[in-house]
Amino acid sequence: MGNSKYEAFLKVAEVGSFKGAAEELGYTQAGISYIIASLEKEMGTALFARERTGVTLTPDGQELLPLVQNVHNTERSLQTRLDEMHHLESGTVRIAAFASVAIHWLPGIVSEFLKQHPKVDLHISCIEDQAEVENHLLNGDFDCAFLVLPAAHEQLFCIPLAQDPIYAVVAHDHPLAQASFFPAEALANEPYIKVRGSAHSEFDALFDRHGVHPKTRFTLDNDFAVMGMVSEGLGFSLFAKLMLRDAPFDLAFVEPEIPTHRELAIAVRSYDTASIATKAFLECVRAWVAAQK
Repeated sequence: MGNSKYEAFLKVAEVGSFKGAAEELGYTQAGISYIIASLEKEMGTALFARERTGVTLTPDGQELLPLVQNVHNTERSLQTRLDEMHHLESGTVRIAAFASVAIHWLPGIVSEFLKQHPKVDLHISCIEDQAEVENHLLNGDFDCAFLVLPAAHEQLFCIPLAQDPIYAVVAHDHPLAQASFFPAEALANEPYIKVRGSAHSEFDALFDRHGVHPKTRFTLDNDFAVMGMVSEGLGFSLFAKLMLRDAPFDLAFVEPEIPTHRELAIAVRSYDTASIATKAFLECVRAWVAAQK
């Protein structure tokens, strides 16, 4: 970022010759002469008096010297700060995630990221309502957020990460526990235990794809509470594979008759305006998820 013309001007003023400045800066003498001539043309005045024994500052050059020095120092300070940011010596990333990602992905992702960038602060919020998350992201309350595609707000920049299959979940002794697939008839007739959600979810979409309406027996706010009900044979439920990892219940997972998945992604309001720390976190997420496949 540093202005090479200013650097050349200051070095020539310091050593009193084009040749000496060229040697210290790694230019040819002709190159330094060209840079200074270009700067003089840009400023509309002669900066140096050329003499046989060397060069000296003109009165205008002497007047401009401290101003150029100030600008040059400011640019160097800016470059130093940018270098620090690129090496992530500081920064904050505010992250929103839903439960399955927060439980099964974020511990590994955060551990890997902090190994690389230990001085970056990560602030993590768990929110299940995707509409709420998207609105917060657009308002700048979060720097990035994990989402299920498609996002309602098309202006968000989304990076697809993985396909997460959805399974029908039943008790281990259920008649369909060992079935090759969970039929549409069962989706329509078996008692359904639902995880409460405020919006049309990927699970609602699964019922739509099979052309059925579930017979909802219970609606609960907690994933593990639903799993507990299912494990007691009180009905079936639907869960994405990620949420079922290390589930603390004796459950059977059966692929639905029409296989269905959700597309997991991480999103930012704008990639171009995202901070360096946020972009580094996005890359860490992408690489970590890819390594799990």
